[in-house]
Amino acid sequence: MPTRILLHACCGPCSLEPVRLLREEDFDPVIYYANSNIHPADEYAHRLETLREWAEGEEVPVIEGTYDADAWEATAGRVGDAAFERFGMVHGPDPHAAEDETAAHAPSIPADSEAAAAREARCRACYRLRFEEAARYAREHGYDTLGTTLSVSPYQYTQVIREELERAAAAEGLTAHFEDYRPFYDEATRRSREGGMYRQNYCGCRFSDAEAEAEREERKAARRAAREAEATDHAEERAAAEAERARHRAEKQAYADKQAKKRAILKAMREKRDGGTDDQ
Repeated sequence: MPTRILLHACCGPCSLEPVRLLREEDFDPVIYYANSNIHPADEYAHRLETLREWAEGEEVPVIEGTYDADAWEATAGRVGDAAFERFGMVHGPDPHAAEDETAAHAPSIPADSEAAAAREARCRACYRLRFEEAARYAREHGYDTLGTTLSVSPYQYTQVIREELERAAAAEGLTAHFEDYRPFYDEATRRSREGGMYRQNYCGCRFSDAEAEAEREERKAARRAAREAEATDHAEERAAAEAERARHRAEKQAYADKQAKKRAILKAMREKRDGGTDDQ
């Protein structure tokens, strides 16, 4: 008989591969949507609706937790505000990602900097709040095992997720079932796109929304600079090519002028010679 597991989930796309893999491991997942971090409330509802539509087709139960934005602001929000006040905008994916196949997602800030540590602390507080809620629900409703889908994303703090999941589970006498699902991120992306699922473009909180927007603007600026550099290079190439064509034209004209001058001299010589013959 499959082992029942309460699976904390952040959204539909991130649930695809964990649910498939857990079922292959003889687990019976029940999704728990505990995400008071998601801002604004309309975004929270949109993600939940997407999750429920997919889960219904897969016959996976979905339980909605309490949406308590005030509780999030009092914990992770407070930590994030303090970090912002001290360091300003600090953004970038998982600083630990550079150690593995997700290195392409590594942030520009040094992983051992104070700014990076402050950002990680904000995310840790967020994980803690959500996992503690999920663990309480699991204990109160007879679950023995707690898992999460958060480790699908290469943009998250994978090791911190594991630490906080195990911490929350132990506090409620549960078994934490952690798996690093990052190797399945590309497949989850493919499946969710093919399924026409709503795919959010930021993690969820107000900080991540602003950070993602800043990253998009940076990428746009980089692409714009690349296009301008390419246009400059092409302009220089075109100018060089035009100069080469002008040189060839000048050489051809000089040769033509030289030949015309030679023909004129020869003609004059013939005319002079012929004129001299007639005089005799």
